[in-house]
Amino acid sequence: MFALLSLFILGVGAAAAIELPLSPIYHSPGLVKPLLKAVEVEAPAHYDFAYSVHDEHTGDIKSQTESRKGDQVQGQYTLIDADGYLRTVDYTSDAHNGFNAVVRRDPLGHKVIKAAPIAKVLSPLPLAYGAPKLLAAPKLPLGLYQ
Repeated sequence: MFALLSLFILGVGAAAAIELPLSPIYHSPGLVKPLLKAVEVEAPAHYDFAYSVHDEHTGDIKSQTESRKGDQVQGQYTLIDADGYLRTVDYTSDAHNGFNAVVRRDPLGHKVIKAAPIAKVLSPLPLAYGAPKLLAAPKLPLGLYQ
């Protein structure tokens, strides 16, 4: 009889635990997982992108274009190297072939002139660091510490 009564109490407790929400004191978000999972539908990525900079004063001349449709990316960027060549990089990327780039360097026909600095920053501290200078200890009369 005692076993039947304890089984009944255990069953009622289990049913109450399933149907009644847990109080905030005993609720632990890590232990209780939701029964339904929300599935977000993602559309394939699609974009076209382009920018360009042409600043004769600083010599900053570059551009980039890129387009993406799903997992396929195609683009090109150009810039002027310090040695006066125009570097053009054409690239593609997809899931099957990975990333592939073709680099061309074409001479511009003229020297690249770098702009002079607009202002110099003067520092009160010396910029070169050398070995620390050792200072001599002060000379004390011998009679004081004997």
